[in-house]
Amino acid sequence: MEFDHTSVLLHETIDNLSPKPDGLYVDGTFGGGGHARYLLSKLDTGTLIGFDQDQFAIDAAQSNFADFLKEDAKPRLQLVHNNFSNLKSELNNLGIEQIDGIYYDLGVSSPQFDQPERGFSYRFDARLDMRMDQTQSLSAYEVVNDWPYAEIVKILFRYGDEKFAKQIARKIEYAREIAPIETTFQLVEIIKDAIPAAARRKGGHPAKKSFQAIRIAVNHELDVLKESLEEAISLLTPGGRISVITFQSDEDKIVKKIFKSYAEVDVPRGIPIIPDDLKPTLELINRKPILATQDELEVNNRSHSAKLRVAMKI
Repeated sequence: MEFDHTSVLLHETIDNLSPKPDGLYVDGTFGGGGHARYLLSKLDTGTLIGFDQDQFAIDAAQSNFADFLKEDAKPRLQLVHNNFSNLKSELNNLGIEQIDGIYYDLGVSSPQFDQPERGFSYRFDARLDMRMDQTQSLSAYEVVNDWPYAEIVKILFRYGDEKFAKQIARKIEYAREIAPIETTFQLVEIIKDAIPAAARRKGGHPAKKSFQAIRIAVNHELDVLKESLEEAISLLTPGGRISVITFQSDEDKIVKKIFKSYAEVDVPRGIPIIPDDLKPTLELINRKPILATQDELEVNNRSHSAKLRVAMKI
């Protein structure tokens, strides 16, 4: 089964984990497994647990990583079909209470965009969907057709930084009163109609920001990221590391804020020795995000907005 995907910041993400040959690691966003394959090349007796909520990705991994999943010996790779917000409970089910490292490659993978029927892309005509987990009930169709005007404005502005959010939401409201908005191309035309012609001619595809915002809302991407990062930090062994690649400013802000909250402490004046309960939990490996090199930018368009942050458990 094909799941072609070029991994962003591949070596930077894995090398900054300082992987141990016998370590226990977690891939929070398995996808096409590019980062996983590179990490597995660094392991000897170690194990990688791969999470993905997309059944297509899990099915593809069962085929593409068959040699690592063999049951006649201790498998070097184990796959978990679940959202990474359920990290701790799923690992506990496997008898795992601590890990040596974890990494995330956030956002939508290239194969998801390239499957027209998934409804992620404004480049293909398909039913409005955008669900990473195909078993969940909420899809882009419900967001676009059922959510109130004010809520649509809110997500377009917050998750898409769309300055024409009100105009787009109003056009959506008018259109769905006549008939349900069922396909991606129907939505694209409504968005185009809402944005002034001068603005449509610059800044990329006019539907890009709106599609991103709706996708984030459908999959609760920012909420589950917060939950998972908190759990991941608690699971790390001392010296264990966490790498997170973000592609959107709100994601990066969340990672930066959470890392900072664990890496910095306010110590009351006059205390000569910092009590253990006030000591920082994390050490920031990089204070500024790691960006793609010029070589990577030239061959992988997806890397242009990528930012990598890494921290270590103290």
